[in-house]
Amino acid sequence: AMGPAGRCLLCGLLLAALGDAGTAAEEPQPDPKAPCANWMGGAPGYPGHNGLPGRDGKDGRDGEKGEKGEQGEIGPKGDSGQIGSQGIPGSRGFPGTPGIMGMKGEKGEGAYVHRSAFSVGLTGKVAHPNVPILFSKIFYNEQQHYDPTTGKFRCSIPGMYYFAYHLTVYTADAKVSLYKQDRPVLFTFDQYQVNNLDQASGSVLLHLDAGDEVWLQVYGEGESNGVYADNINDSTFMGFLLYPDLDVH
Repeated sequence: AMGPAGRCLLCGLLLAALGDAGTAAEEPQPDPKAPCANWMGGAPGYPGHNGLPGRDGKDGRDGEKGEKGEQGEIGPKGDSGQIGSQGIPGSRGFPGTPGIMGMKGEKGEGAYVHRSAFSVGLTGKVAHPNVPILFSKIFYNEQQHYDPTTGKFRCSIPGMYYFAYHLTVYTADAKVSLYKQDRPVLFTFDQYQVNNLDQASGSVLLHLDAGDEVWLQVYGEGESNGVYADNINDSTFMGFLLYPDLDVH
């Protein structure tokens, strides 16, 4: 029996002999590069060893943009940054719409404080009725608007005044009037109770012009002259300016 190598050798010799004879046979010639016919082929060889790894290929093209991921957790607050430089001043705004004009206010008082006040008392029993009572005990009369020699208050600052009197009544009834410019404007009557000390009082608001005079006097007959005062019982008369007229300068 002839092995595969022998058979290939024999095939080659036959082909060489035919070529030398110059045969004109029309049969196709075998491809010298082709392996021998299956019946003439040799045994397959052993697999070769694994080759070395090839070099890295070139970077591929960028893929399509992926979908937006979920929002991450909020990080801790960062440190405060430095204060920036002052910005450029803005343009001037347009004037605002005028508002509705309010009502004109009342004329205010000047910085000067007008003062007029007095507080006086009796030193004994009233001597005579129907004449101004002379209150000669002075508690306050800084502006000298009350005259203790006449018993009259004379207005120097036109305005609204408050007057009041508190009288002790003893030994007889008391009828007292408050006068303004020779006209009585307030009357007080107290009926004396035997062996008692009574009190009679009155008060009033009056508007006075400059030069107006105000005083107290007993009216009626002598039997109604019970206004009294001593070292432990007082009869007092007082008045003061509440507010001056607005046109006083």
